[in-house]
Amino acid sequence: MNEDPSKKRLGRGLAALIGEMDRPAEPKKPAFQMERQVPIEFIRRNPRNPRRAFTEAELSDLAQSIREHGVVQPVVVRPDPEHPDRYWELIAGERRWRAAQKVGLTKLPVIIRDVDDRVALELAIIENVQRSDLNPVEEAAGYQQLIEGHGYTQADLANVIGKSRSHVANTLRLLKLPQNVQDMITNGSLSAGHARTLITAENPAALAEQIVREGLSVRQAEALAQTQGKGPDEPKAERTPAQKDADTKALEKLLSDVMGMKIDINHRQKGGEVRIRYSSLEQLDEVCRRLQS
Repeated sequence: MNEDPSKKRLGRGLAALIGEMDRPAEPKKPAFQMERQVPIEFIRRNPRNPRRAFTEAELSDLAQSIREHGVVQPVVVRPDPEHPDRYWELIAGERRWRAAQKVGLTKLPVIIRDVDDRVALELAIIENVQRSDLNPVEEAAGYQQLIEGHGYTQADLANVIGKSRSHVANTLRLLKLPQNVQDMITNGSLSAGHARTLITAENPAALAEQIVREGLSVRQAEALAQTQGKGPDEPKAERTPAQKDADTKALEKLLSDVMGMKIDINHRQKGGEVRIRYSSLEQLDEVCRRLQS
């Protein structure tokens, strides 16, 4: 079976690109990897850059640093796909590019990379993730771009960015939340940990506001999400549990020990059900992983 050539960039090949992207090329490297000064008006932002939020405060701080010390680290660009003979498109370093314009610089040090759309997006996401420049929603949107636009799997992403597959899965789940809850994550009023507790809630927006208003911990947020929809005086339905035979109890214990979670087996007149009780999204991800494998 022929190997998909696009997958060859994963691992060692892409690691080499990442390792080189923030330092000038060594002698005898291809010319497009050289560091050079480029007029700032010939550099354009990347419309696919996963990072969207640039606060005025951080740009002002960086602008002051550039005013005193200059641009210490070059930005990474590639020939603009639409105007390759005239303009350069940013791959990494948009914050430096914006701050340099505030200072009034006319030229910017760049490292030029001749890469396609897919690799440019890979490098933009990885550079931002490694610097922790992306908020969780931007990170999730970047992952989604690679999945939808370039055929990535969650396992591919985990390998490329150096994160666990559960981290990738949990980050992507944030995109299921309503836009106003995603906005709270973006502006920092709601943490990703709090937000993940709301993914399966009936009214995540209302819960998010309550979490922020009351300053709840993640554990308190989990408990709140689990009890949503129950009135304060609503009695719990009483039911008499059916007696289970010794074989069923032994099987429940065996499966519980294997899974590390509570397992309930309930027989019916025809068939029955097996319930797996998980206490966190990480445990749910582990259940999904085992079922898929």
